[in-house]
Amino acid sequence: MRRAVEGLNVKPEFALVDGNRIEGLDIPAECVGKGDSKSRSSAAASIVAKVTRDRVMTELAEKYPMYGLSDHKGYPTEKHYEKIREHGICEIYRKTFLKKMH
Repeated sequence: MRRAVEGLNVKPEFALVDGNRIEGLDIPAECVGKGDSKSRSSAAASIVAKVTRDRVMTELAEKYPMYGLSDHKGYPTEKHYEKIREHGICEIYRKTFLKKMH
């Protein structure tokens, strides 16, 4: 969250965080669990984030076709885990994602 806020061109006065942790922000902030169902701005941000993520994953699918990213967009499906087991870990994966791999 800190990196996201620091990457903004305009420094916000307040951050509404859809989640349960606020660490390292130098602006006032509030955590709102399930914020996308309680706040219109959080819901809109969630949609923008998911659409952007899907576009990025579709682009990455061209670079890494063996992972089937265009099919599952990187969500932790069994098919996705199978592809990781088959082809190994790719540089684009977050280490926290890999901890959940079964």
